[in-house]
Amino acid sequence: MQKILIVRRDNIGDLVCTTPLIRALRQRYPDARIDALVTSYNRGVLSDLPELSHVYAYTKGKHREPGQSLVRLHYQKLVTLWTLRRVHYDVAIAAQGTVSRRALALARNVGANRLISLVDGTTRMTGVTDPVTARQTGHEVERVFALGQPLGIQGPPGACRVVADEARREILQRRLDAVLPDGPRFGIQLSARKPSQRWPVLHYAHLIEQMQRHWPNARFLVFWAPGAENDPRHPGDDRKAAELMQHLARQRVLPIATSCLEDLIAGIDLCDAFLTPDGGAMHLAAGLGKPVLALFGDSDPEQWQPWGVPRQVLQPPSRQVADLQPGEVMAAWCRLLDPLPQ
Repeated sequence: MQKILIVRRDNIGDLVCTTPLIRALRQRYPDARIDALVTSYNRGVLSDLPELSHVYAYTKGKHREPGQSLVRLHYQKLVTLWTLRRVHYDVAIAAQGTVSRRALALARNVGANRLISLVDGTTRMTGVTDPVTARQTGHEVERVFALGQPLGIQGPPGACRVVADEARREILQRRLDAVLPDGPRFGIQLSARKPSQRWPVLHYAHLIEQMQRHWPNARFLVFWAPGAENDPRHPGDDRKAAELMQHLARQRVLPIATSCLEDLIAGIDLCDAFLTPDGGAMHLAAGLGKPVLALFGDSDPEQWQPWGVPRQVLQPPSRQVADLQPGEVMAAWCRLLDPLPQ
């Protein structure tokens, strides 16, 4: 087994949940060429991962920048697939936690000698040489990790792994130390892609005030995706962040608008613990080894909760994060972190 390609075409958190499989493949085949084919949207997850030899990416139509031609993006995708066909991979893995014909088609176009994919017995999966029966329960990490079975990978999955860029981390470290020189560092993520995962600004403000009373010298790093709420490609939270900062004028807060995925990873790496709605930032924090308090709306914690780190998970009966009250979130935060230096 000399050349292995992992294909993962969906969101940030999904790709983070694939890193235990990538690490296991590297341990099993230390001298192999192990590459990944991902999207430009999630590529930053793997930018500094040492287990990979190469990372290839293409841009989905829905992620194209203003002025980018859809025809041009399709052409660039075909060029990428042609480049990968010339590598002559021994095996390609359609690394999805559920059966996906789109992921399989992408992996099949690479022309590897073997093709590993989940199957469910009902969906036609042409070209699969090594089928793995899809699991109906369990965490996304476990579902994806099962795809390593045809290559001799057994046992429970390890932790997720994400690596921060040192230069970006150092820049944010200097910003933090310039305004907030000491104390535990608490990260708080404002942005959430799904409406059911969004928490009101006043709830964040009240929670941070409670945290500040409990940990008087705590430093708060507040993250959000920049831009306008009505951006069809990447809805942003500039308005929400500005409103929060008005409420927290006297608190020890460093606002960080993360314009790229690598900056978000570097910022989370500075934190001692992380509070976030379910989403990509939650999985990045787990991949960086941070204790996580996750707020779940209309998604399944069994499949998507933070993997391999200390965690607290809150999900109201309504499956709407907005129905969680600051007091119960504060109680979960204390369960996660106490005792920390006061």
